[in-house]
Amino acid sequence: MNAAAQDGGNRKSRRIGQFVTVRSPITDSQVAHVGNIAVELQTRAEREDADAILIIEVEPGTSRFGQVSDLARRLTSADVSRVRTVAWVPESVDGYHAIVALACHDIIMNPDATLGDIGRGKALPPEEQTFILSIVDRRRNSRLSRGVVQTMMDPATELLRVRLEGAAGIEEQRFLTPKELKTLQDRNTVISSTETIKDVGSPGKYNAGDAQKAGFLVAKTLKQRREVAALYELSTESLRERSQNDQAVRPALIAIHEPITPLTEEFILRQIRTSVAEGSNLLVFDINSPGGFLDSSVSIANTIAQLDPTKVTTIAWIPERALSGAAVIALGTDRIVMTPEAHLGDAGVIQETSEGGAFERVPEKLWSDFLVTLQNLAERKHRPAALLQAMVDKNLKVYEVSNEETGRVTYMSDLEIEASNEKWIKGAVVPESREDVLLTVNGTRAHELSLADVPCSNFDELRLRLGIPEDIDLQPATRTWVDTFVFVLNSQVAGFGLITLGILCMYVELHLPSGFFGILSALLFSLFFWSRYLGGTSGSLELMMFVLGMGLLALELFVIPGFGVFGVSGLLLIAGSLVMASHTFSGMSAGEGFSESMSSLGTLAAALLTVIFVAIVMNRFLPSIPILNKLILMPPGHTVDENAPHLNPAVFETPTKSPVSPGDIGVTVSTLRPSGKASFDDQFLDVVSEGAYVDHGVDVEVVRVAGGRIIVRAMGSDDKPSADYS
Repeated sequence: MNAAAQDGGNRKSRRIGQFVTVRSPITDSQVAHVGNIAVELQTRAEREDADAILIIEVEPGTSRFGQVSDLARRLTSADVSRVRTVAWVPESVDGYHAIVALACHDIIMNPDATLGDIGRGKALPPEEQTFILSIVDRRRNSRLSRGVVQTMMDPATELLRVRLEGAAGIEEQRFLTPKELKTLQDRNTVISSTETIKDVGSPGKYNAGDAQKAGFLVAKTLKQRREVAALYELSTESLRERSQNDQAVRPALIAIHEPITPLTEEFILRQIRTSVAEGSNLLVFDINSPGGFLDSSVSIANTIAQLDPTKVTTIAWIPERALSGAAVIALGTDRIVMTPEAHLGDAGVIQETSEGGAFERVPEKLWSDFLVTLQNLAERKHRPAALLQAMVDKNLKVYEVSNEETGRVTYMSDLEIEASNEKWIKGAVVPESREDVLLTVNGTRAHELSLADVPCSNFDELRLRLGIPEDIDLQPATRTWVDTFVFVLNSQVAGFGLITLGILCMYVELHLPSGFFGILSALLFSLFFWSRYLGGTSGSLELMMFVLGMGLLALELFVIPGFGVFGVSGLLLIAGSLVMASHTFSGMSAGEGFSESMSSLGTLAAALLTVIFVAIVMNRFLPSIPILNKLILMPPGHTVDENAPHLNPAVFETPTKSPVSPGDIGVTVSTLRPSGKASFDDQFLDVVSEGAYVDHGVDVEVVRVAGGRIIVRAMGSDDKPSADYS
């Protein structure tokens, strides 16, 4: 059996492994990098029932004791108890870097390399010696003794090889200091012989070949990395190291501290999209919620579960409780970390009674689809599906089962055991799934049931486990009135209103070129795209399509006569941008995408019909409304009731002299639609047509001058100037 062999009888497990190099100086980011890889291997080992091997190449160099001790703690933590750590030392290593090798289960070295002399000729401070000896006392490396390590920490300590007479004549050898030898002698232990390995005053640095031959410190001497991988039966893929820059932790904290509502859903989903877009590769969901709406909770959980785990790691941190819908959200993450006293579960589906105020559990047929959702989440995140379903079904019993062939332990229901092709040994019922009780567990129990990681006592401990640097200030975003405003604007009713009012203001501006309605129209469409952008359904593409469509439409109306390719293209681009901005089609099937498109087109069609109706009403009644009828141009042939009340014309006339007077004749130098330019005695002036369309190069007559506006009409070939326009 090689150095990688572990307890477990004759069972042969699949092995997973990873090489990682510790370089000088060891920094906080390196500690986080190695720690995260170890945790990932631990998670895979638990989910896949595999043997995990982490091989750490220790390079020589100089580092601070604080960072080295942090790395040693990470490697010996209970969080990575299923990961066998191996120190690969291809070159001689002394100083604090040797501590990394001592923290591993096995030490593999180049035959010519040396290891030791941690104090580099000097004795280490007592507190540092105590820490290093605490690692040795865990007996992780059977070839490592306190005596060997003490000589590495203090050159004044002598190392002896002592042979003892054991039972049945079997000889045992130990590597001890003189003080330890005296303790044995005081116990009347029979000692066969003693041999000095290191003299007093010489540095405690040991050659790999000599140490292996003597039977201490080194498990094997090899020369190449590939030989190390072969020794532990690892694939060549494990030799490829992950870039530390690629693994740099870029965390984001998203707090869920309130009931789950549609408004909460929109806020959380927006925070997820924003965090991922900004490059975060670690999303920590701080959950302390009693639950809420089922649809919103499932939507959030599915969104989290569908994130690419190779790019983004999701963590649910539960300091107190995650019940009902909040538990569903937590189950959508890659890892769940709880405090020992926190609670997770009780996801029963309830509804409000007809009387109002009271709640009751819904019939089973109404939450059968929810069980399928939990089944999918369990499969995606490698958790026992029966335990998740027991949070919803109070009559579902879950059993602890073990595989007859592999010995793997998991948790299954009767139906799962019967449907499985493997042979399972049925054990005791999980107490939390007893009849008429929805499964709810605390942090300690959740870890025992493979639902969550080893509990953390507080958030600072979680930060250390995740390798989040201390200089990163994690502050969750809080919901403001802007989030509520965006949520309202993203509703279908608000979208219909914004589109309708935007088009209507544009129509009014074309008939009443005051600038006010044009600005208002631009503001309304800006609100539409802004809310869709923050809601995650719109981006730069939709905005560019809308602006381009408006440009083509303006080109067709004001520059190119008639209505053709530019106008149709503009309308299609505008319609397409509004439809695309109303929904996100990622993750939808073809049928769902078509349905959403039809819904958006229906909203757009309803808005256009509303605008047409309002336009007809305005054209019919606006000219008859006092005061307002002075703001628009009268259609040709319209007669004014002389007895009707009207404003003093002086209100609309400019006190300064106009460059033209009623009756003056000019010629258009641009098309009037109805506004444009005309030439009067070599003066180019802005004019407005009394009728509709007037082509360029047509003689026009000034009808009246109101303020700064010059109203003209086209002259026919037989027309003559009016005699009096006063």
